[in-house]
Amino acid sequence: MQKSTFGVIISNRSFFPDHLVTEGREAILRKLKKMGYDIVILSEQDTPLGAVVTLVDAKKCAALFQKNREKIDGIIVCLPNFGEEIGIASAIEMSKLEVPILVQACDDDPNKLDLANRNDSFCGKLSVCNSLYQRGIKFTNTTLHTCSIDSNELTNDIERFEKICRVVKRIRTARIGVIGTRPNAFQTVRYSEKLLQASGITVSPVDLSEIIFKAQKMSDNERVSKRVAEIKTYGKINAMVTDEKIVKQAKLSLTLEKWIDENECDASAIQCWDSLENNYGCAACLSMSMMGEKGKPSACETDVTGALSMYVLHLASGQPSGYLDWNNNFTDNRDICISQHCSNFPKSFFGTEFEIGNLDILGTTIGPEKCFGALKAQVVSGPMTFIKISTDDIHGKIKTYIGEGEFLDQKINSFGGLALCKIPNLQKLMNYICQNGYEHHVAMNRSLSAGLLEEALGKYLGWEVYLHS
Repeated sequence: MQKSTFGVIISNRSFFPDHLVTEGREAILRKLKKMGYDIVILSEQDTPLGAVVTLVDAKKCAALFQKNREKIDGIIVCLPNFGEEIGIASAIEMSKLEVPILVQACDDDPNKLDLANRNDSFCGKLSVCNSLYQRGIKFTNTTLHTCSIDSNELTNDIERFEKICRVVKRIRTARIGVIGTRPNAFQTVRYSEKLLQASGITVSPVDLSEIIFKAQKMSDNERVSKRVAEIKTYGKINAMVTDEKIVKQAKLSLTLEKWIDENECDASAIQCWDSLENNYGCAACLSMSMMGEKGKPSACETDVTGALSMYVLHLASGQPSGYLDWNNNFTDNRDICISQHCSNFPKSFFGTEFEIGNLDILGTTIGPEKCFGALKAQVVSGPMTFIKISTDDIHGKIKTYIGEGEFLDQKINSFGGLALCKIPNLQKLMNYICQNGYEHHVAMNRSLSAGLLEEALGKYLGWEVYLHS
């Protein structure tokens, strides 16, 4: 993913040492450049030492940030000494940039607390945060109250902050494609386009018949041949599957991706059950998996907020997301459950060879010859973050629950795409889901991202967030 651009504010207070400002400014710029970020900052010709102290300085900083508003993903405030809280808060307020803000303060050297070297940033940070709080400006704190600019702690904080910025920025302009209508039996996936649009999320729909028609009319050209070859190397195809079915899947895959690209969608939700199988002759799971592996997640049963959940996880981690059901209990350990789907899991979920075959359950009712495209294996063990975003129309809000757990490698005796999940206090989570009207679906990702997602979605987007623990 492309690296972010940060607006940087360095501050000063006149009766503290100026040399700390110069040294701190050079150190934070050096660090950010080394980490690969672009920077927007006042020069030392714009204001004394390139710092923000007075109202005049604040206006110059705000104007610079306004000029670069399309570039700036977040603001980093650096306090090499006590700093001037009014100048900092005024600059941010006047810039009118509604982006995440990270506040960092430098360590004092306990052996250099004389007038020529002390910085008192420990105290100054409290004043800056208080001033931001008074103005209703949301901000992110560093892990340690003060830290060295060259520390690993600040490196980790900046990397985490970049992910928060990425989630906030991309979600405010996200486009979700909805391909087909909601299956009649799935009232659980109903949602509010208007609530999503209020957060900047646009839903772009298309009738499933248009996709089917375009896939059926596609000729057997070079692009189809390349996609067939890609499918054959993506996983182990069941020996009973004919080349005709693989070609059909390839044409569906290309048609879906073309529509999603043309409509600039970041994620999609597809009517995968069971009109596509009956009217076109294959399942959508494989096509959805391949898109997800490429960073364009796709959710089942036209679950739009599910697609958004998958996309949020992808933004936070840079890794593909899967979409599952909370499905079965497992043994007497009530913190372990089975999550399962047909499935459309990205191939990186498995970590081992997996089979691509026919849908198991649907194949028994409409015939396996219409159901090619399901990925079959168990998710390999490792850390996991789960999330479900939902629009609560009754209360007029977007809400979400988020948590972390792990995938286990104990074998599950079942079929389809399988995941054995261990989640602390799982029964508490299930009760929360039931009592608060959440869907049976859940997005999962092979990362640990719950904390930064709570901050991005709750603090900066203003959604209701339950962080499970």
